[in-house]
Amino acid sequence: MVKLAFNSALAQKDESKEAEHGEVLIVPLDEEPGDVVPIGQRRAWCWCMCFGLVFMLAGVIFGGAYLYKYVVLQQRNVFFCAVDYSRIDLLEPSASDYHSIKESFEILEEEDVELVSVPVPEFGDSDPAQIVHDFSKNITAYLDLSLDKCYVIPLNTSVVMPPRSLLGLLKNLKAGIYSPHMYLVREEMIVTEQIENMDHLGVFVFRMCHGKETYKLERRETTRGIQKREVENCHSIRHFESTVVVETVFCN
Repeated sequence: MVKLAFNSALAQKDESKEAEHGEVLIVPLDEEPGDVVPIGQRRAWCWCMCFGLVFMLAGVIFGGAYLYKYVVLQQRNVFFCAVDYSRIDLLEPSASDYHSIKESFEILEEEDVELVSVPVPEFGDSDPAQIVHDFSKNITAYLDLSLDKCYVIPLNTSVVMPPRSLLGLLKNLKAGIYSPHMYLVREEMIVTEQIENMDHLGVFVFRMCHGKETYKLERRETTRGIQKREVENCHSIRHFESTVVVETVFCN
């Protein structure tokens, strides 16, 4: 039996020669299973991230809308109201019909201004409008949304409540402390001249009527009974500013 033996020094010498010739022995390291993330898990993580961002954005939007409705609007004294009123027939005073009117108010106490929005009425015989009562300028301006025209007249303080008094009335109506039975009061206006320069009307009237045809109104005395209006072109806006509902009729 022949035994074969290798010299350890010779083996080391051979390894050193291989290194000198540029041959490098690469030994792979043992990888831990937790260091490698499968592609499917990465996609699932991305989808979860996207859904999380969507829910966060939705929460911010709905939260902002809630704060705007219940905090900002309350601080700005914005009210949405609906009242019932009766319209008395002049020919038959005993007969009357009942209607409901809805409006939104924004009361600016510091500026002494009331902003009124009259939506499209249910009864259909009145125009939707935006109204500005500026007590500092002693001006009322109507923007008839059906005609897209503005009409300006001196403020009628005998009917329109000042901001502080109107604010108290609206708060009592909202709390149910005060529930008046309102009647319709009719006032008739005549359209006179067109206003070219609106700088003197104040910032609120200017903002509402800028770029629109704007005219002056004058009040005229009304007479009882039926008045013929075939020749005149008339429009009306119904709104309430105190304990009465006012029907403002303006004719060309």
